Amino acid sequence: MPFLSPPSPTSTITLQRSAFLEAIQKHDQSSIAVIENESGASFTYSSLLRSIAHAKEILLSRSGRSDISGERVAFMVESGYDYVVTLLAILASNAIAVPLAPSFPAPELRYIIDNSSALVLISSAKYAAKGEEVLSQDLATPPLFYQLSKMSDISDEKQIDLCNLSDGPQGGMMLFTSGTTARPKGVVLTQRNLTAQASSLNEAWRYVTSDRLLHVLPLHHIHGTVNALLTPILAGSSIEFMYPFNVNSVWARLATPFLEGSGNTNTLDGTNNDSHGVIKMPVTFFTAVPTIWSRLLKAYESLSPDMQKAGKQAVSPNSLRLNISGSAALPKPIRDGWMDLSGGNLLLERYGMTEVGMALSCGLDDIDRVDGSVGWPLPSVEARLMETNDETGIQTVITPGEEIDASGRERTGEIQLRGPTVFKGYWRNPEATKKEFTTDGWFKTGDIAIRRSVPDSGLGKSGSWAQGPAYFIQGRRSADIIKTGGEKISALEVEREILALPQVEECAVVGLPSEAWGQKVAAVLVLSPQTQEQMSLQQLRSALKLRITAYKVPQDMEIVHSLPRNAMGKVNKKELADYLRLTYNNAKAGTQLPALLKIPEPLKEHVHNRQESLAHRGYVMNLDNLMTSLVADTRQCWGLEKMVKFTLGRERSKEISSPFLVLVEVHEDGVIVLSSDIDTTEVQAIKRGLEYASLSEGGGGAIVINGPV
Repeated sequence: MPFLSPPSPTSTITLQRSAFLEAIQKHDQSSIAVIENESGASFTYSSLLRSIAHAKEILLSRSGRSDISGERVAFMVESGYDYVVTLLAILASNAIAVPLAPSFPAPELRYIIDNSSALVLISSAKYAAKGEEVLSQDLATPPLFYQLSKMSDISDEKQIDLCNLSDGPQGGMMLFTSGTTARPKGVVLTQRNLTAQASSLNEAWRYVTSDRLLHVLPLHHIHGTVNALLTPILAGSSIEFMYPFNVNSVWARLATPFLEGSGNTNTLDGTNNDSHGVIKMPVTFFTAVPTIWSRLLKAYESLSPDMQKAGKQAVSPNSLRLNISGSAALPKPIRDGWMDLSGGNLLLERYGMTEVGMALSCGLDDIDRVDGSVGWPLPSVEARLMETNDETGIQTVITPGEEIDASGRERTGEIQLRGPTVFKGYWRNPEATKKEFTTDGWFKTGDIAIRRSVPDSGLGKSGSWAQGPAYFIQGRRSADIIKTGGEKISALEVEREILALPQVEECAVVGLPSEAWGQKVAAVLVLSPQTQEQMSLQQLRSALKLRITAYKVPQDMEIVHSLPRNAMGKVNKKELADYLRLTYNNAKAGTQLPALLKIPEPLKEHVHNRQESLAHRGYVMNLDNLMTSLVADTRQCWGLEKMVKFTLGRERSKEISSPFLVLVEVHEDGVIVLSSDIDTTEVQAIKRGLEYASLSEGGGGAIVINGPV
């Protein structure tokens, strides 16, 4: 049952003092803080503060405690006003907010709740059933659970005081890293960390009260939470939530204030009423991942002439003052395409991660938006490059002015960071924390970069922080630095050159083992629809040799329909390398991938319509860590041997004869079995088993079991 209101014995509500609540108190109380695009509902900063106080009182009442400082509070709430209120109410209680992705299967959420030792689990009405499902899991210590009622303007006239609720534990937020080889780790960002991260961005990107930020990102990542929620709240901007991302809806929203006729009336201040009478102000701030920018570019071509005209005006530098790309490398064709479409609006690139928030950024001035660079250390962030000698293991800091070695080559080093934005450690994991920090207190990001002076850039035009040589990311130490024949190759550099070819739509470059060279360069490509039937791999290699040195040209190439990406647009390269290695080993041995992994012809169109990722030879390409999650302890299987001995887990009702094929899709509502060779009863057992095996959101694949399990 929804919990509507707590007891109200006092006339004063005390909230944990923070920069965010202090800012909310100081902002123009009548200005708009949050807009929900779908309903058109808007909420002022005055409403926001009262709602936070009300929600904090509910939280304490439901927890049965007067003080929950330092306790973990997990929550599943859809993007919008209720999410903002819930997050800030947890911070106002001096507790640690643990945002959950409702799209995750129950076993993954169970892991997060157990790992964080959450005291309370909160859900909105929309996700109440998911909350109950999580509670039905075998939790070590089940949290208290309650359902939010829909927030509305609170008319309570109680006095709200800000003070320090505890001299001991400090509240904040816990986000979980995306694990590829191990379980995700809890990253604890204290209130001080969050304040430093938001303040740093506020100074560098100059958020203003007149900004209208369109929010289309998931909220269990640092990008969507700090960059697009906490920082605009700190600055007094307006946030309009429009999640999940839909490319046509976003173009319609961007264009609406600039449309003429069709019942829309532009006002003198640039706002516009849509057909529902909801005022639509021009969007001034939009931050997204490269895949979103790519989809916007593609969809623009199919818009009506009126929408194209209005959309072009909406994204021009005069309207959209800041467009930012992050969470993955920005391909040059997307950067150039957006600049052409928008009439000169350069996408700003930045660099960050869960443990540190945003660390590096290009500047607001166009001269400081350097192609292929992530710019300079943000205000309050210290950065250095640590070079490691491959033979001796000796590490050396690359000091300013020493970026070129004696042979004239640019020196590469790991980005290491220090400052108030950097987290203190992983939750209850001192071993992992010790491993990721140097003895003198620098966080080791695992990302390799070079530092390079760029003519006319880095002169402080964007602020005193944006000075000197700029940073250029070369890739992850573990996945993107390929060592072949004594040379170090940046996978990201090769990707940029491949993507500059008009025939290529997407690509990912990885290193594979090579007896002759140590490693060799390999690439997985998605061709543009116009060239899929006309471009051979040899032609692609020939075109690449005109752009990059021969040893950087991929020796192995595979063409697929799409690349598996996570919610933030990142490709799991470890998984991709395993796929390529398997393909290579099979080819070397003269064998084919197992016939059991083939998709039945009648299902191909059906699966494609469900946006499954199909390899060009017709077998299922796993998505979003499907195989990593499902066969973490038997990665070599892929259907070659018994697939997963634990698929049915403890839920199996009987032994199943072999062989059989189950084609599945995984999304927020659970596992959908698209096709199978077994009866309905066994399918239900398979579904329970798959959920028990912790599949990732958006995953899909062919699950094969050879022999009884």
